[in-house]
Amino acid sequence: MSRSEETAVDADSVADAVAAFARGEPVLIHDAADREGETDLVYPAGAVTPEAVARMRNDAGGLVCVALSDRVAEALELPFMQEVLDHPTAADHDLAYDERSSFSLTVNHRDTFTGITDDDRSLTIQELATVAADPDPDVFSDAFRSPGHVHLLRAAPDGLSDREGHTELALALAAAADQPEAAVVCEMLDDETGAALPPAAARAYADREGLVYVEGASLLERFD
Repeated sequence: MSRSEETAVDADSVADAVAAFARGEPVLIHDAADREGETDLVYPAGAVTPEAVARMRNDAGGLVCVALSDRVAEALELPFMQEVLDHPTAADHDLAYDERSSFSLTVNHRDTFTGITDDDRSLTIQELATVAADPDPDVFSDAFRSPGHVHLLRAAPDGLSDREGHTELALALAAAADQPEAAVVCEMLDDETGAALPPAAARAYADREGLVYVEGASLLERFD
């Protein structure tokens, strides 16, 4: 395949990813071989049904997290957990793949029971999308409790210009698809090795399931 053909394929994959996200469908995003080297199954938060939660835990297997834009997180007064955790384990928190973690609070919606079931996590995630569309700290604290079973991720202040993680990639896709600033990310793991699912295997899964696979580099070229 020529370079011009590769560029056309990359452009098509980004356009297909945006269109799929706008329809509320999941997309597979591989960040980069020299970063985490992981492919995440990514959803618009408002489209996460109980069936979608089941798919993430069965087909992906990683941690189900909701990425929120810095604007939304600031409005909701959400901290970076690394900055507020007062415990020795928070010291010298160096990451091999990035400068800092995106983790913020963990939450459950107050109408959940344990918070971990597919129905409960779906409710929490969908309601996070609702709050992200019109962020208000009082509404947020009235509707959610911490700790919970859904991990919140706070995007870097300048998005992809600041950090090139799945958090920022997913939110850039949400913005392009005119979705609320809340996206769900879940790492895809290999059942045989327990490691990150190789990109070739992730592409094969996407093909089998009729989903879009896109490289993070393609999204960066389009959105950064």
